[in-house]
Amino acid sequence: MATTSNNGDLRSYLSLLEKEGELVRVKKAVSAKFELAAVVSKLDSRQAVLFEKVKESSSKISVASNVCGTPGRFYMAISSKSVPKGVAEAKKAIHARVGEALAGMSVPSKTQETAPLFEQNSSRDLNDLPIVTHFEKDAGAFVTASVVFAKDGERGNQNSSTHRLLRMDEKHMAIRMVEGRHLHKCYTYAKDHGEDLKVAIAVGVHPAVSIAAAYQAAYGVDEMMIANALLEGRLKLAKASYSQLYVPNHSEIIIEGRILKDRVQEEWMVEMLRTYDFRRKQPVFELERIRFRDNAIYHDILPGYAEHRLLMGLPVEAKMYDYVKSVVPTTQAVHLTNGGSNWLSAVIQIKKRLEGEPKNAIMAAFAAHPSLKMATVVDDDIDPADAVAVEYAVATRCQADRGFVIIPNAKGSSLDPSSDQQNLLTTKVGIDATATILKPKERFEIARIPGEDEIDVSNYIT
Repeated sequence: MATTSNNGDLRSYLSLLEKEGELVRVKKAVSAKFELAAVVSKLDSRQAVLFEKVKESSSKISVASNVCGTPGRFYMAISSKSVPKGVAEAKKAIHARVGEALAGMSVPSKTQETAPLFEQNSSRDLNDLPIVTHFEKDAGAFVTASVVFAKDGERGNQNSSTHRLLRMDEKHMAIRMVEGRHLHKCYTYAKDHGEDLKVAIAVGVHPAVSIAAAYQAAYGVDEMMIANALLEGRLKLAKASYSQLYVPNHSEIIIEGRILKDRVQEEWMVEMLRTYDFRRKQPVFELERIRFRDNAIYHDILPGYAEHRLLMGLPVEAKMYDYVKSVVPTTQAVHLTNGGSNWLSAVIQIKKRLEGEPKNAIMAAFAAHPSLKMATVVDDDIDPADAVAVEYAVATRCQADRGFVIIPNAKGSSLDPSSDQQNLLTTKVGIDATATILKPKERFEIARIPGEDEIDVSNYIT
């Protein structure tokens, strides 16, 4: 599969997917309450989908989902090269491409209110958007594919990050913010100075923008510089009139308003683990205005399914790979597993030289991704994306008394229902599943049949 260059917007990317047979269209009118999510769940890890008619959309806005629901489509969003075959190879290519972008960050070009949506449609009612209710016990309808732009009042720089928002009424949404993360810092600074925080929320952007916003960059780094590098310098930003923030020029929808300094709302949602999170009191966003393009495309991400996990997990994988490789230079790959919801469990592939290297890799992985709960290190003949191969390595190359590292009372993820979610405490485990170099290498060699890969069974069976 080969990809072509695009215009740096969601529309051109969806056109590319359709050309490559990676997009299906649903022409039948569907409901944003449960029905749309149910259809997307059936296409999980398969095609992207565009719903042309959504019953609850008074503005005739279509809905796209599962846009980056496979590593292959994720790679298509950030590279014009052919997609590598196999999950492990695709992920290696993604990590390399993100690394290139980080090394070549550049400032996007900026304009003054020339974005197409600023000249087309507007609304002051959140009910005009096809915001989706996904699960039976949800607190309500959630915006799940938003990139929130805010200004750091202390440093003056602009920050962008991904957040989910619960629609409360036509003008208010509760916004999920993790304490200590960058948007929360911007909000806290404004609140401490007696001010609301003005924000612009983009829905329907090129996946490279979403990927950059999900990358856990250092505080003060403008994530749109990463997005611009991923788009090879094609990203353009326009100034939003109310917030005075710069947003992607070809955003489908921009929601402007402010996060109120003195109002909170209880909310709960389905997270990456596909479990309901505990109830949290979160700040409230108040709407100023919605602007959207003609025939706008609203992007929805089904929580806990492949697109959600990949958009959050793959940028973190790239960060982990760089960090672990700096500690163990022969690191070949880092893979956040599907079984760990692409967040809690990782497999690290190394070309082992010394006995202590796997444990160094384990500690580096935990440092790079504090939410990580389990890290398994395997040799370079084990495919880290093959769960059976990894279990085989644990079964045949590991002795628990020497290979297991147990770290109790460590900072972990608030999403893990088995952990102390209030105090963010968990027990982490690292597994050295590499073959010891104190025994002959041949003792661990996996037997091969010469010529096996070239055999076509159809030539032998009639």
